[in-house]
Amino acid sequence: MSSNNSAEPVITSYAQAPTHTVDAGGATYAYRELGPKGGIPVVFFVHLAATLDNWDPRIVDPIARHRHVITFDNKGVGASTGQVPQTIEEMADDAFTFIKALGYTRIDVFSFSMGGMVAQDLVVKHPDLVRKLILTGTGPRGGKDMDKVLRTTCLDLVRAGITRSDPKEFLFFNRNATGKRAGKAFIKRLQERAAGRDSEISLKAFQTQLRAIQRFGRSAPSDLSQLTLPTLIANGDNDRMVPSILSNDLHQRITGSELVIYFDSGHGGIFQFHEEFAPLATRFLAS
Repeated sequence: MSSNNSAEPVITSYAQAPTHTVDAGGATYAYRELGPKGGIPVVFFVHLAATLDNWDPRIVDPIARHRHVITFDNKGVGASTGQVPQTIEEMADDAFTFIKALGYTRIDVFSFSMGGMVAQDLVVKHPDLVRKLILTGTGPRGGKDMDKVLRTTCLDLVRAGITRSDPKEFLFFNRNATGKRAGKAFIKRLQERAAGRDSEISLKAFQTQLRAIQRFGRSAPSDLSQLTLPTLIANGDNDRMVPSILSNDLHQRITGSELVIYFDSGHGGIFQFHEEFAPLATRFLAS
């Protein structure tokens, strides 16, 4: 595991965060960290097909000004080795292995989309590990129409191919003028890191993740009523990948949770409204 000398300047720009690795459970996990060390770190759980390079710096950087942030590649994705798990529950087990390898017994979680599914399974299995939980663009195990993400994803991959666009412009944003502008701005921000970029996910790994999400959507619901930790839930009002109504479903299931829905936005509502959402998330995570 890499360690930083205390005399080194604090990095608060995700584009500048070095990539480290740690060996655990027979795999090597790639991760980046930034922000001031000490206290409880905020671990980011990423979306379907995503690598370290898929986090919006306009979300990460504001949080890293005050908190120690850790992002990581799931097993078998990007620069992490091993086989991509067949289920979301196994991904949660891998995340636990990674977190323990870094020596943490208490964390905050920021999650998006598939990462939110992984985070839910992690918290259900290890309720004492997570202090505060942010769930964005996601839904509960067994949520209505959750399993349709595969069909929606495949259709938008075809649309993106035809128009030579990044699929996330279709999957994350509305196809009106506002959404199109927001999508292009988001993709541009993801390119701000010039050096040391991650490897893209393989097609086989992507397909395995898609099937895992489909299984999650068709599974019996988890008992989220047992969760007592502070939880912030956010989404756009027109999420085609993980229907927006599932964010309200999560809100109903998790006692005391906060729900924020952004108007005229889709799956990537938190990215479209980063100027409003980043300060909200920062305040929520404040000790």
